[in-house]
Amino acid sequence: MTTAPRPLICVSANSRQPDDRRRLPMYATAERYVQSLLKMVDCIPVLMPPVGGAVDAAELVSRMDGFLLTGGLANVEPHHYEGPAFPPDEPIDPGRDALVLPLVQACLAERVPVFGICRGIQEINVALGGSLHYRIHHLAGKNDHRRPQGDDVTQEEVYRLKHMVRLTPGGMFQSLAGRDEMMVNSLHGQGVDRLGEGLVVEAISPDGVIEGLRYDDETQFIVGVQWHAEWQPEEHMLSGALYTAFGEAARARAARRASR
Repeated sequence: MTTAPRPLICVSANSRQPDDRRRLPMYATAERYVQSLLKMVDCIPVLMPPVGGAVDAAELVSRMDGFLLTGGLANVEPHHYEGPAFPPDEPIDPGRDALVLPLVQACLAERVPVFGICRGIQEINVALGGSLHYRIHHLAGKNDHRRPQGDDVTQEEVYRLKHMVRLTPGGMFQSLAGRDEMMVNSLHGQGVDRLGEGLVVEAISPDGVIEGLRYDDETQFIVGVQWHAEWQPEEHMLSGALYTAFGEAARARAARRASR
């Protein structure tokens, strides 16, 4: 009996410039993203450095079974969606933009699963022609969705459940959660503005911020959430269900690749 292959899932990394000049720049991602995959999905995770045009997105996609697009401190540069220029001190990651945005398009063309978290949902939206709000809390009627500040703030306080989201009636998220609302742990300054082509809203905050979306094709897993689903997904019903669905889609892709 042939054992089904474990899917290869690429995990996006970020460019990091250390504060100490004696240390070299690095590519990194928070370990929670990798650990969440190991807990929730029977896969082989592979880190994807943000090296822009040095890697052909279509070639990379052809060799993988899924992509987890992680969060990060840097924001997607506004020239990718015709937005106003950032202030000069805004953190950016051009290498990640240059790789991930065409990668999402290649995943759509090749039917490779994508799960975007935090910055990842924003990358999915921009890659498919959508736009972003630069600062949610500057908009009339919107709350401040950013992380709490202070040297004494613990990780548990940073990633605690913050607010409710309404799940779209009849949508994928509502079906997975079995309820109409869910508490989530969002931490973000930017947010989805105009939806990208083919995307539909799956979750929205009480102040009208898009917190979850997916590509409108039941045979294609391209899903993004603004909250940090990687934080204890085994304890959060919807986050855990999304990881499970992502894993199923990745295993189906791995089986297709193995049968070629």
